[in-house]
Amino acid sequence: MKKKKVLVLASTYPRWQGDYEPGFVHELAKRLVTDFEVTVLCPSADGAMKIEQMEGVTVCRYRYAPAGAETLVNGGGIISNLRQHSWKWILVPGFYLAQILAVRKLIRTFKPDVIHAHWLIPQGLAIAILCRLSLNTTPFVVTSHGADLFALRSPLFAKLKKFVARYAVSLTTVSSVMKEELICLGVDSSKVDVCPMGVDLQNTFVPNLQKNRCINEILFVGRLVEKKGLRYLIEAMVSVRHKFPDAYLSIIGFGPELSALKNLTSTLGIAEYVNFLGAKEQRELPSYYQSAAVFVAPFIKAENGDQEGLGLVVVEALGCGCPVIISDLPACRDITNGINAVQLVQEANVEALNHAICESLLKVELLSKQVFSASAELKNRFDWVSVAKTYSEILSKACSNNSQSVQ
Repeated sequence: MKKKKVLVLASTYPRWQGDYEPGFVHELAKRLVTDFEVTVLCPSADGAMKIEQMEGVTVCRYRYAPAGAETLVNGGGIISNLRQHSWKWILVPGFYLAQILAVRKLIRTFKPDVIHAHWLIPQGLAIAILCRLSLNTTPFVVTSHGADLFALRSPLFAKLKKFVARYAVSLTTVSSVMKEELICLGVDSSKVDVCPMGVDLQNTFVPNLQKNRCINEILFVGRLVEKKGLRYLIEAMVSVRHKFPDAYLSIIGFGPELSALKNLTSTLGIAEYVNFLGAKEQRELPSYYQSAAVFVAPFIKAENGDQEGLGLVVVEALGCGCPVIISDLPACRDITNGINAVQLVQEANVEALNHAICESLLKVELLSKQVFSASAELKNRFDWVSVAKTYSEILSKACSNNSQSVQ
């Protein structure tokens, strides 16, 4: 039987095999090739091929600026890049026009049975505009990952999100609080499913029982942007070291706040005990999770309203048997629900972080055992096998829609 065709639209996507840019869209796409013929459309970037095959997925990239100037997406994400470098707003019109034209062209040539747009804005909006102009009749599903829903909060953006939802056959969010946010905007709850992105908890992010944990290492993994709350963890390290003089912080990630965070460690006099390790490939991360005493995700609600959509790094850490401390934000509760191996702390609270870290360093072995006991629950909810199966079912159902149903 001939496979149905799915066209995946994304902004953040690996530029090449082993790229350290977030790769969750590709991780899903490559698992959908079992049931679909998959083509991904994403923006071009310096050093990336225009067309390539990546683990069974055809990847097409559209140009939106001169070579070397295509810097709107990578290195922190669109919203963070626009906040850090106001001149990049001049890239937005070209980005949007190029995306719409590229989508229209692929609809004609690839002839997909269903379109899966990641992020309400810009990808969802691009396909909804084509639907409004009667230039697309292919049913589409849109997935919101967080920043597109939480950070873009003006009345205009609220109308644009509702516009996208109107033309989408269905929507998915990666956490339950995001579904509630869409419902508050007036989106029909029956059109929205909660379905997170996944983590490879079978082969990659697994415990290493032959490896001893370093009882003094605190670990952070993530983009260096405001909503990750890293500066509060750095500030907490001052007090942590008073009680645990050998404690140190390892930071894996990249982003626009790197320079400011390094300056903060110097100002606090702890630069010697904070290691900025830079970006790491996915295959390198498990060894860090497997050896750290505790993983800390000090997420906050950013000034512009942006906050974590889910926080898959927490699932990665837990999959490797690492005790976790995480901010008590609504989206994070989707992970901690039913899992006792996680400590929740008040967001942006240095003293709460200090207390939780010190508690964890006192009982690393006990907490690690509690994490192991939660592995079955984690796999059931977040392993790519179950997640990809759910998305395959959602897209297959959407394929049965022969025309757009506008509600």
